[in-house]
Amino acid sequence: MFERLKERGFDILALHHAEAIVTMDMAGAENDLETVLLDLTIPVTEIVAGGGGEARLTQRLRRGLAERGWSKRNIRVRKTVRWSEFDEEREVASLSHEIDHVKAFGPQSSVFALEIEWNNKDPFFDRDLESFKRLHAEGAVSVGGLITRGESLQNDMRTILRRFADERAVDELGQLDSFNYVPTRRQREMILTRAERTGDFRQAWVDAFVGDKFGEATTHWRKLRDRVLRGVGNPCPLVLIGIPSSVVTFDHSAASAAEL
Repeated sequence: MFERLKERGFDILALHHAEAIVTMDMAGAENDLETVLLDLTIPVTEIVAGGGGEARLTQRLRRGLAERGWSKRNIRVRKTVRWSEFDEEREVASLSHEIDHVKAFGPQSSVFALEIEWNNKDPFFDRDLESFKRLHAEGAVSVGGLITRGESLQNDMRTILRRFADERAVDELGQLDSFNYVPTRRQREMILTRAERTGDFRQAWVDAFVGDKFGEATTHWRKLRDRVLRGVGNPCPLVLIGIPSSVVTFDHSAASAAEL
């Protein structure tokens, strides 16, 4: 399953019979996800760019999935009782979960629920996995899936940013203004203090940037894998996908810069 993604370096982990379910009942899901992800690239300038809101990478993934029928859904499960045929039904329990990408496959309408966690705080993994677990227990979803930063991308982030700084000859914070990178006072002091101590501004910036923006407490493959191997989300069938460092591009053309 997902052999083409594996060849490109994506991390893939399927748990609780998810591979059998997807292969037998939801082959279209594998094709959709591979089609969207194999086209994925991340300009390094997007990693550097500041600003709030959803990352451009996530926006592109969402558009690609939406074009293939993966829609946002608020899934609600209600439990009712009726004491006799003469009584009205009474709701005794309900649960509701909003899932960003949901699509049904096959004659039995097997449901694949998918979330993208590119760079949130890692407790978002707990939220997503618990949602999948509850919805699966109620028969509302067949498989839950998560896409996040892969192990190679997390491990290589400093190398990627150092290459960017070297190629752009970044030797002061002002040179990053065009990327909307605005460090806080604390970050600025940390960078300048470290640069003065080591004599290497670029590495001082890289270390501060990666530590703050893509640190261990954010969503990435190792955090996700550790959770599911501890049993979080069990027994919901799960498909986990990690985006590799190989998708990062270093096109410094005027056209690429203009996209920012």
